[in-house]
Amino acid sequence: MKPIVLTPDPVLSQKTQPVEKINEEVKKILQEMKEALLAARDPRGVGLAALQIGYPLQIFVIKPKEDSRIRYFINPKITAQAEELIKVPKQNTPLEGCLSIPNTWGMVKRRKWVTLTYFDQNGKEKTSTFKGFPAVVIQHEMDHLSGALFTTRVLEQKGKLYEIVKDKEGKESLKELPL
Repeated sequence: MKPIVLTPDPVLSQKTQPVEKINEEVKKILQEMKEALLAARDPRGVGLAALQIGYPLQIFVIKPKEDSRIRYFINPKITAQAEELIKVPKQNTPLEGCLSIPNTWGMVKRRKWVTLTYFDQNGKEKTSTFKGFPAVVIQHEMDHLSGALFTTRVLEQKGKLYEIVKDKEGKESLKELPL
């Protein structure tokens, strides 16, 4: 299994290239992405871009919930998106993380929904609209395709970054990272 590329590897800031043809090589990459995503346990992976295993191609996979099936997105394009951002009560604000940036979390303001046109793993062109958490995952992965990390979005939005720390009893809490 290919390992997940970690920051500060410069591959993560590359712009990705379109997939010309869904051939055996691309199917092998899709399988490697699936294996890497399913193997991610701390935290559990919900999305992975091909760039994160070293392939600068316009491909990502998502599995937003434990019982979701993996969905494949090849050459995705956002064709419509909500103007409205997801609103969450301050105390329940979900923090975004990334498998390529271990133990770093932050809040990113994302669109409520996005519509994507893409090819699936069988080469079939599709258009789908995603709302809520799947929309957040897709926007995160689309950022990867343009060489942007979620930490960049946090800083652009003048947010804060955190790490998880454990006390002597093993209880986890968030500690703000200095910027």
